[in-house]
Amino acid sequence: MSMQTSNTRSESTPDAAAQLDVLGDECARTILVATSDGPKTAKELTKRTDSSSATVYRRINNLLESELLAECVRFDDDGSHTTAYEATIETLQVQIGAEGIDVSVSQTDE
Repeated sequence: MSMQTSNTRSESTPDAAAQLDVLGDECARTILVATSDGPKTAKELTKRTDSSSATVYRRINNLLESELLAECVRFDDDGSHTTAYEATIETLQVQIGAEGIDVSVSQTDE
């Protein structure tokens, strides 16, 4: 079965502290890793994280708000479609200095 995806992105600018807060959660990290190799549905992520669907949706929303995850539509050969999510970053670098904490993100190629 072949699938195509179409990405949508939000316009807000992520806050470095918010990104770090989101990554402090094990379920969110598992979602980010799982979606780094391609789009996954919330149902697939619920199975992968061994968490409740409510928890997975909360973590998905946190990752979306922090722009670490993007929502996309996955189209199947039969014409059906579903919402899926995929990681938007390849590298996240944290620098700590006298000026504070700086987070820089390397985006994935689209």
